[in-house]
Amino acid sequence: MAWRRICRRKFFGRSIVRGDPRLRTERPGYPAEWPASWTRALEAQWTSLHRVCADRASRTRLARLLDRLGGNDRGALESALAELELATLLVRAGFSVRFLPESQSRTADLECSLGQDRFFVEVTAMVGSAHHPRPNSAVRHRTMLEDREGGGGGGLALINRLLARIAQKARQLVHYCAPVVLAITVPPRERRPGRWAGQAMEELDLKRLAGAATVLLPLVRQVSAVLLSLWDIEPSAARSGVRLANVYAVERPARQTAYPRVRLLIVNPAAGYPLCGAEIETLKGLL
Repeated sequence: MAWRRICRRKFFGRSIVRGDPRLRTERPGYPAEWPASWTRALEAQWTSLHRVCADRASRTRLARLLDRLGGNDRGALESALAELELATLLVRAGFSVRFLPESQSRTADLECSLGQDRFFVEVTAMVGSAHHPRPNSAVRHRTMLEDREGGGGGGLALINRLLARIAQKARQLVHYCAPVVLAITVPPRERRPGRWAGQAMEELDLKRLAGAATVLLPLVRQVSAVLLSLWDIEPSAARSGVRLANVYAVERPARQTAYPRVRLLIVNPAAGYPLCGAEIETLKGLL
């Protein structure tokens, strides 16, 4: 199998096969007690994508993602996991997916097609909370509005980080003449069974987040939609009863391990290149 052939080249020049503990223990951030079922699920995702995405650029990108899974950079590792997970979901939802080649200039990661329509996807993972990027004027304006509306509760720090990441990534996507979806994952702090025991989840007002992002998106018209995957959060009681027509959300039980706690799709109401109705409906289905 392709997975095993590449693993032989990537990991110490020796064969690593399904269930081999080296596939888990050699990755910082993945404890030795990480279940073999998680390793098998990752192998199945990668193998399925390698079979479906048969072009040379996709195969090269998949090999590099596998390389990152065995590296020492947790940020690169989580980004690779997010890219593999989202590509798998897009394929299952019915999109044709192609991995784009890496280049010196910042470009999107995936090209997706549905019938005659296509869009691009930029995937990013936010790891750690110690570094807070300096927000631009749009984010600072949004933050002042939030402060006046109700203080710093409801996960305001995380909201500001997400807004800053949207603004940062949007600057890299200004040259695209097609719809672009920005997919942001806030991964779990650690991946192990029973990681919730004694661990406080960060409360987050989802409607406050959706409202803040909806106000920001018209300022970055090159972003057609934002897809958020949030793991270690606890949805707090909403302070507003308003439901935004451009926001779609799915919440899952707190103590399941297979999927993010919350996924949100926030469509830009003023996108320069908007997604078509069929694309939005299909993206809603993968939430």
